[in-house]
Amino acid sequence: MQVLARNLVRRVSRRSQVISRNAYSTQRIKDIGQPTPASHPHLMAEGEVTPGIRIEEYIGRRKKLLELLPDNGLAIISSAPVKKMTDVVPYTFRQEADYLYLTGCQQPGGVAVLSEERGLCMFMPEQTPNDIAWEGEVAGVDAASEVFKAEEAYPISKLPEILSDMIRNSSKVFHNVHTASQRYTNLVEFQKSVSINKVKTLSSLTHELRLIKSPAELKLMRDSASIACQSLLKTMLHSKAFPDEGILSAQVEYECRVRGAQRMAFNPVVGGGPNASVIHYSRNDQRIKDGDLVLLDMGCELHGYLSDLTRTWPPCGKFSSLQEELYDLILQTNKECIKLCKPGITIRQLNSYSTDMLCQGLMKMGILKSQRLYQQLNPTSIGHYLGMDVHDSSAVGYDRPLQPGFVITIEPGVYIPPSYNCPERFQGIGIRIEDDVLITETGYEVLTGSMPKEIKHIETLLNHHCHENATQSIASFSS
Repeated sequence: MQVLARNLVRRVSRRSQVISRNAYSTQRIKDIGQPTPASHPHLMAEGEVTPGIRIEEYIGRRKKLLELLPDNGLAIISSAPVKKMTDVVPYTFRQEADYLYLTGCQQPGGVAVLSEERGLCMFMPEQTPNDIAWEGEVAGVDAASEVFKAEEAYPISKLPEILSDMIRNSSKVFHNVHTASQRYTNLVEFQKSVSINKVKTLSSLTHELRLIKSPAELKLMRDSASIACQSLLKTMLHSKAFPDEGILSAQVEYECRVRGAQRMAFNPVVGGGPNASVIHYSRNDQRIKDGDLVLLDMGCELHGYLSDLTRTWPPCGKFSSLQEELYDLILQTNKECIKLCKPGITIRQLNSYSTDMLCQGLMKMGILKSQRLYQQLNPTSIGHYLGMDVHDSSAVGYDRPLQPGFVITIEPGVYIPPSYNCPERFQGIGIRIEDDVLITETGYEVLTGSMPKEIKHIETLLNHHCHENATQSIASFSS
């Protein structure tokens, strides 16, 4: 008790010191449209451009990209466009990963240009007083220089004049095809470069850089995975009292957000019964029948870095013997493939191993009549790269030997449509078990290892740890 009291006194003292320093300050903290150490000291440390990532790391990324560019090469990276739900209502903005990776800017409206001669040149949006009144402050030319440390910064209106000259004098132009902006693609010099095959895709370079995660990136990915595990576990416990796809989808998103995630990595897949056999099921509008399994695939985004996690379980609290047999095949495949993860192996090799293991098991159960029909029950790969995007570094193929610092998913599954030609008792079952795996110098680290997947652990949780959770939830629904 004395130790607790002393700690409390220290916290109160520190808090009063902070208040005393700021209570009479006349210095206004500048709003640049995204968190900074000055505006969000609880979130960021001095020297960080985005939470967890320091300015030195962003500068280092730009230097590495310059090393990959040919002599006198030019890289153009546009920010993500604002997408509209209606004419005046925007969807929640998410920055394009390459733009964020190189600049740290989380806002729309900008174009970044990188060259050996001029370094990072950022063209920033210009706001009117009306824009500020409706949408708030955004990062402009000053922030480009002072916060993002661009060597040159200009208002976006200067782009045609300055960028045309840069393109004209370059040997090759690399740009992000998916977020290409008409601000530069309509320029005469850009069109000329396209006509003489001078324009290339930037992702072939940036996706290489993004494959190996830095210690700072891995810290964010571990935290993102931890939030996903905690949130999915809470949702699993919630499912016995509320076996409803929509409620479980809302619950898992709520749990992620209250733990600090900015958004979901994708719309959660919550497939009960036969809906679980639809790989990217998204309706989430059905009640889950007693005795059916539910497949929940989810992930969250924490300061630009994603997690991706799937578990399948019976909300009623007990696997049937048939479900248990099929689930155990997926579980053993998941565990054996994780054991194979190490430097030098490829995702394609892991996929071949998992395919052989699943085919043998499915044929033994009488579900699969021939290995050539396997794609009908699982057209997906065993996994994919993971990072700033769910399918990260998509320009890199699955024949690339894994290296320390790569993060991949391991997600074996089987998806049996209700009309599939197999014993009726197996029809309409979908099961997937997915984990996030970091490749280390000596093997692997399972970032989602805290989320239960053993049958006995799941059943124990559902049957012995749900009562209090369900009672609290029902009480909150009733009040």
